[in-house]
Amino acid sequence: MASCSSLNFTAISSNPQKLPSSSISSPIVQRPFTSHLSFSKSSSLHSDQIPIRTHCGKLPQPNGAGFVVLGCARKKEPLRIMISGAPASGKGTQCELITQKYGLVHIAAGDLLRAEIAAGSENGKQAKEYMDKGKLVPNEIVVTMVKERLNGPDSCEKGWLLDGYPRSSSQAIALKEFGFQPDLFILLEVPEEILVERVVGRRLDPITGKIYHLKYSPPETEEIASRVTQRFDDTEEKVKLRLQTHHQNVEAVLSMYEDITVKVNGIGSKQEVFAQIDGALTQLLEQKQEKLGTVAA
Repeated sequence: MASCSSLNFTAISSNPQKLPSSSISSPIVQRPFTSHLSFSKSSSLHSDQIPIRTHCGKLPQPNGAGFVVLGCARKKEPLRIMISGAPASGKGTQCELITQKYGLVHIAAGDLLRAEIAAGSENGKQAKEYMDKGKLVPNEIVVTMVKERLNGPDSCEKGWLLDGYPRSSSQAIALKEFGFQPDLFILLEVPEEILVERVVGRRLDPITGKIYHLKYSPPETEEIASRVTQRFDDTEEKVKLRLQTHHQNVEAVLSMYEDITVKVNGIGSKQEVFAQIDGALTQLLEQKQEKLGTVAA
């Protein structure tokens, strides 16, 4: 855990005078000076702080002396997370919970692609040309979009959660060459028979756009139940093909992140699944803070 193990006060004046607090014109630490102050985990001092030197305002003494305080300033080490999960594994829900708690920037390649096309950017125009012809968008175009988003100021400051990407070893290699290495690769694992049941039972309300499930989250009224529809690709045959493709992609990527992969049991309530992820992220943050503290010391 990173912490400030001590505050050292070095007087510039050789003869500092004690003044009443009312005579001090700038904010300083109003406590007896000490050469060593220790902070525990329960201290109000943030664990993501490191010692720096800051110059305090001058005291209104006859000789105009001031002093330098070895204080603490926050240094936040953002998280860099990748998450992968099969269709109906609950990945979307977990991404929402992760970003809510940890404030990470949620990045999904599909969303980026649609946004670039809507904005009419150069990348978006190129991608649209391929899509209009029924072709897959080349890796280099998608990787460029992802790279630019990962390099965004908010991503650099807050950290990022890369959702469902990379999907191939070539994409993973490209990201690595650009200097993007995750701290953790989260893999949601759910048995195939449960995934098939989740997908096949899904229904869409064409009016509200809300997703239901005939078993787990049925429509509230008979009226809604009568109008919900099934997506054309939510059949057992098609979902099994999608799962096969997903498994192939994951196997290709896992070899790149084997040492930092955390496999999460995706069976259970969303809170139960998130508890596993939350535990892994909490441990990761503690390790980062400890490393930061070692460097600062």
